[in-house]
Amino acid sequence: MTLIRKLAGETAIYGFSYILSRILHYVLFTSYLTYVFNDQLSKYGIYRDMYFYVAIVLVILTFRMETTYFRYAKEDRAKVTTMSMSFLLLLASLFVVALWIFRGDVADWMHYEGMTTHLMLLGGVLFFDVLSSVPFASLRQQNRPWVFLALKMGSIVLNIVFVLFFIEILPHLSEGGGFWEQFYRPNDQLFYVFLGNMLASLFTFLGLLPFIKGQSLEWDFTFFKRMLSYSWPLVIVGFAGVINQSSYITFQKYILPNDVTTNLSDGGVFAAAASLALLLNLFTVAFNYAAEPFFFAHKDRDDSRQVYADVALAFTLVGATMMLFILAYMDVFQLILGSNFRAGLYVVPILLLSYLLLGIYYNLSAWYKLADKTRWGAWIAIGGVVITVVGNILLIQRMEVIGSAWTALACYLFMCVASYFQGQKYFPIPYKVGRMIGWIVLAILIYLLMEWMRGWIGNQFVLILLCNSVFVAAFLLLAYRLERPLIRQVLGRTN
Repeated sequence: MTLIRKLAGETAIYGFSYILSRILHYVLFTSYLTYVFNDQLSKYGIYRDMYFYVAIVLVILTFRMETTYFRYAKEDRAKVTTMSMSFLLLLASLFVVALWIFRGDVADWMHYEGMTTHLMLLGGVLFFDVLSSVPFASLRQQNRPWVFLALKMGSIVLNIVFVLFFIEILPHLSEGGGFWEQFYRPNDQLFYVFLGNMLASLFTFLGLLPFIKGQSLEWDFTFFKRMLSYSWPLVIVGFAGVINQSSYITFQKYILPNDVTTNLSDGGVFAAAASLALLLNLFTVAFNYAAEPFFFAHKDRDDSRQVYADVALAFTLVGATMMLFILAYMDVFQLILGSNFRAGLYVVPILLLSYLLLGIYYNLSAWYKLADKTRWGAWIAIGGVVITVVGNILLIQRMEVIGSAWTALACYLFMCVASYFQGQKYFPIPYKVGRMIGWIVLAILIYLLMEWMRGWIGNQFVLILLCNSVFVAAFLLLAYRLERPLIRQVLGRTN
């Protein structure tokens, strides 16, 4: 079995767990909630805005110990597990206490007065997710993807069950009064979304406990100092990544020209449309789950750098195909969203290209982790944040919400270019840059041709889908003819 085939297999397993769980999550928290909040667009905007802050705090509290775990687990896995878990428990506990003390001030600062209970529920989500990060990393490092799959799937299924129970069933149970009435909060679906998430995170953490029991209590402060020295630049990278990927709705809330509620409504429409582009990001994250431990495990092989180059080309080819597929069948994918949320679909092509570049950046950025040059990763990420902040401030004022999409594209293009050239200095990898760019450009040209055909055909839904299917098939056929050796390697065929 080739190394790329091995990575493809592990990506498929992690991808199955991640993509299937995200599809379930997607159906509930994108499709379902856009229908629930179809007449309350600002509520969906609040939901996406608050989870942006959750993602920011999660990066800080986990202190990127999952990546650090991959780096040092081979030296002493038991010691790394103990020190990581203890450190994260301290950070998470201090955060929850501070949030409880200042919950009113935080709610006022976010312009969500009266939502202190909601904030504490999200604090609980963060507490249990932080403590779950190292056990999940341990499963990945030990190459136990099926256990990883079961726990991830169990978590999302529990989340869905809890939310559907609270929003769909509890109102009927409370109609008769009695026991259930005391738990019912009418017209506060956000409370139940957050409560369901917290309960799912709690049970997931409990399910992970058997995999970390019996750890040594030994501490090695010199070793721990090395871990922190490696991880703190990655915190900046992660922090920047969340800002680059998820901050758009917060910028829109404050920069769009209307009142906060109207701005959140417009931001919610953009966020719902952006969720369609995130279908490509599902593959990107699934790949990253498998690739990160894979890159570390095979770092010392003689042919490792050639393998990394082949992996980047394979990723680009698959990502460009997925981008083209989503664009070709946008008329179908848009039905996922509530009708009032479909007005923002014009941002999807720009965001799809942005997320494809983000996935390529994940490939190109492997060098600074492998070469212990994580500070360079922090500098590149900071450059991306500067583009995100300045771009959103300037372009939202001039172009409204589409300015956030163009900003994302500029940010990830910069990060790809900067990571490639800097990586060639410290950890040169023979990436097939010309072929990678060629497949992206070809996918873009075919999309433009499909749009030209749409204007010529008109609103004939079936005919549009048939024509687009021909274009997608032609792209796939050309890819197979030109990249047959790589595709056969991914599929594990040698002849």
